[in-house]
Amino acid sequence: MKGKASMFVFIIVLGTILTTLLVAVDSYTKPMIDRNAELKRKTTILQAFEIPYDAETIEQAFADNIRGRGTGGEKYYLSKDDTVAFIFGGSGLWGPITGVLAMNPDMQEIQRIVIMHQEETPGLGSRIAERDFLDRFTTKVFGTGLMLVPEGKSNSNSEIDGITGATMSSEALIGILNEDYVQFNQIVNSE
Repeated sequence: MKGKASMFVFIIVLGTILTTLLVAVDSYTKPMIDRNAELKRKTTILQAFEIPYDAETIEQAFADNIRGRGTGGEKYYLSKDDTVAFIFGGSGLWGPITGVLAMNPDMQEIQRIVIMHQEETPGLGSRIAERDFLDRFTTKVFGTGLMLVPEGKSNSNSEIDGITGATMSSEALIGILNEDYVQFNQIVNSE
């Protein structure tokens, strides 16, 4: 009986020490993690607007060229030439997909897409983050929504050539874009 009580006390003490250590490490690293996430957001927005920057000038390039609008989670960004960009996000096939969509000032034509985060299958679905695929969206128009078509079959300004072997990831990305576009188009046009 005494051995079981000692083991129980040891487990409680060890658990308390380890929990305290984890909380301390989390408290110490949280500002760094938040700072890195903010830098990732800013660099992705700068990339979407095709504004040059380097590691030392990210903050200044962002401050000089981009202004935020909207409130809360409904924030969008404007460049000096009034190009509009917003952060989109939703569920992909295997995990979340987030990125930035830049559009012309009237919110009709896509200028550029940059993927910030995705968890799709490496070598297949992850190809949605490759520049070759994302460039297929340039100059496309939402109209009634973007549509995925088999690779090489796009013949309208709202059709996107899919990626052979990554159809479900491509469809997920287009679904996210269509849904978020409607929301942000209303927000931008209401201001």
